[in-house]
Amino acid sequence: MSDLKKMYTTILGDSFPMEMTISFGGQTLVYRKRTWAIPQEDGTVDERGLRYGENPDQEAALYELVNGNLVLGGCTYIEPGKGLVSGIRVEDMLQVGKHPGKINLTDVDNGLNIIKYLMDKPAAVILKHNNPCGAAIGATLADAYNRANRADRIAAFGGAVVTSRAIDKATAELMSQNYLEVVCAPDFEEGTLDILAKAKNLRIIRIDGIKRLAEFENCRFIDFKSLIDGGIIVQQSAVNAIRSAVDLKPAVATWKGKEYRCERQPDQREIDDMIFGWAVEHGVTSNSVIYVKDGCTVGIGTGEQDRVGVAEIAVQKAYIKYADICCFDKFGIPYADLALEVEQGKRDAAEKAEIDAKVKADRAGLPGSVMISDAFFPFRDAADVGIREGITAILQAGGSMRDYASIEACNESRPQAAMMFTGCRAFKH
Repeated sequence: MSDLKKMYTTILGDSFPMEMTISFGGQTLVYRKRTWAIPQEDGTVDERGLRYGENPDQEAALYELVNGNLVLGGCTYIEPGKGLVSGIRVEDMLQVGKHPGKINLTDVDNGLNIIKYLMDKPAAVILKHNNPCGAAIGATLADAYNRANRADRIAAFGGAVVTSRAIDKATAELMSQNYLEVVCAPDFEEGTLDILAKAKNLRIIRIDGIKRLAEFENCRFIDFKSLIDGGIIVQQSAVNAIRSAVDLKPAVATWKGKEYRCERQPDQREIDDMIFGWAVEHGVTSNSVIYVKDGCTVGIGTGEQDRVGVAEIAVQKAYIKYADICCFDKFGIPYADLALEVEQGKRDAAEKAEIDAKVKADRAGLPGSVMISDAFFPFRDAADVGIREGITAILQAGGSMRDYASIEACNESRPQAAMMFTGCRAFKH
């Protein structure tokens, strides 16, 4: 066991060069490897890059664009000098803990990818392995973080938190009650570092560029996917095209010469949740379904092979997370611990029954939520999953030959659910 633990605590060196140059259709991009002066246990300071890659036996390096620009098809990509994650300096690591590995930084990066669409409000996103497990906006940052954390207390354990505002004492106190890997914010108010520093291995990262993150809303970057044969697929990054109610399209479809139209239009609360949910969906692995309510995630189903499957997974997760937070509020322990103690005869079964009854009665808080899908519904079965749980509105891409079936599902529901289309799959205009 000690050897396995050592595998995760060992800092790898890397064989990657300090500079990397890419020639792209005659345009040259120059990248410089980012390293940090990391204090060692023996008191020395060592210059190190990423801790390791996806796994502890994979070397990895972080590169920042330092020179050159790219213009393709009339689109100008992000220029040097605008580094966020790739621009993190050693002085931005306010507490190094175990200095970051690849997953820590890609979690932060995807958090920024979501937060950039929520910069007009206090917002917090908690991520785990590059997918959000909880996201919320709030009247204050502490409120936003608390709501995001309560949305999925289980997955938030060991997660990375990214916020749209400077961390204040109230938020820091809430964060200190969890085990977190990374806290990233535009700044940290006086006294907050002392609170967060109680967790000695926590990485505390300040990215001042978050203050101007809204400038990145419409910026594209080049996304590289390396293939196992050494080849590369290159694509433009996605841009969120749904930023206000005017970007939403009515759910209308024609099937065998007959027009089908969703009879109920969403109210303002549902529209607000559609805009919020689509921003969160921007950072979820594609072919996913999420449920949101009042500016907070209720259940997140990350990319799956089929639409109805991921809709059901998101519901199942909502029930599990709701049971956990209800149990924690009532008895101060996770639901899994309560169930185990009941099984072992250490607690009264009536306590578990009380939580189970509340979860069933509340339907995991899903009633009134908005269902968000990044792609179309090829059949009505996915819409039916959400409607059975009490969702009141659906936002999906639209564009299926059978859109009429999902429209019928909404029109037949009681009370009637609203539906809108984005008119785009996976955020592209």
